Amino acid sequence: MLRALRSDLRAAKARDPAARSSAEVALCYPGLHAVWSHRVCHWLWQRDAKFVARVLSAVTRAVTGVDIHPGAELGEGLFIDHATGVVIGETTEIGAQVTLYQGVTLGGTSLSKGKRHPTVEDRVTIGAGAKVLGPITIGHDSRIGANAVVVRSVPPNSVVVGVPGQIISRSRPHPVTTTPPDLEEKLMPDLVGSSLQSLLRRVDLLETAVNGHSDQGGARPSSSGVWSGEDFSI
Repeated sequence: MLRALRSDLRAAKARDPAARSSAEVALCYPGLHAVWSHRVCHWLWQRDAKFVARVLSAVTRAVTGVDIHPGAELGEGLFIDHATGVVIGETTEIGAQVTLYQGVTLGGTSLSKGKRHPTVEDRVTIGAGAKVLGPITIGHDSRIGANAVVVRSVPPNSVVVGVPGQIISRSRPHPVTTTPPDLEEKLMPDLVGSSLQSLLRRVDLLETAVNGHSDQGGARPSSSGVWSGEDFSI
């Protein structure tokens, strides 16, 4: 447990550029407090002190804003950034060096007993507000975009965006286990936007083939990607 606590502290300091010292992280980061408290709760849960574990987890939730069931299994180096609103269900399994942002839910979709929450493998990053639901597996080195809703398993080295989550394979696998998490949210693909642009290009080609020219009409963004407000009646 002590090794895991030290690993959690190092992970928080390494992955938050605002962290200035280990002491500051240990005293001021509610996500770290929630993970540390859970490790104690899980130790109690495994030794059949389930009521005490539940009470301690409820106190932790009230203090940190993070709801982690004592039965969940958390790997070393878990970092919960900003922490508020994170929910981790009873049968969740999280691997090593995983990063979660605020508002993440690792939840279940069934009322039956048994495995009903996700398994998140090593070095996965899950963006703010994302929901990962059901007994699915998120493959190692994958990235879940902000506000995505994931209801099916994700292969390793994937990116998931949208509602419901659409899986995009990454051609470049994670090179080494010590590489920092991929956090560039602005580089996440816009599948809907790309699909619409593709359809507009095909319409232009068809109009050119039929009429000899493209009408270029209808609502569409400018070359800079900005939509004109006059195209819409609000």
